[in-house]
Amino acid sequence: MTIGERLRGLRLARNMSQEEVARHIGVTRSAYSHYEINNRQPVYSNLNKLALLFDVPIDYILNEDRTDYARETKQLLQLWHSLDHSSRQHTLYILRQSIQQADHPAQP
Repeated sequence: MTIGERLRGLRLARNMSQEEVARHIGVTRSAYSHYEINNRQPVYSNLNKLALLFDVPIDYILNEDRTDYARETKQLLQLWHSLDHSSRQHTLYILRQSIQQADHPAQP
C-alpha cells in the first residue's frame, strides 16, 4: 500500500473530504490531493499534522515495518545515551536544522 492509498483510506474512514483534511493541515486541496495520488509526499510538519489528525503513528502513514522502526529506535537511544551533554546539545542542533531544511527546502 502506498502513502497515498494509506492517506485516502484514513480520510475516508473518518468521512472527511480532501478539503477538510487540507484545511486542517494548512495546505490547499490540490496540494493534499497530490499526496493521495502519490505525485508528492508531505513534508515532515504536514506528515506530523496528518498523524495527529488521524490519530496514527507517522510510521503507519509511511507504511514502515514496525520491527525495523523498533530496532532503529533502540539503536538511536543507545547512541544517544552514549553521548556526553555537549555532544547531545550539538546533535539536537543538527537535527533541528535538518528538520527545518526538510520543511522549508530552498527554492531554485
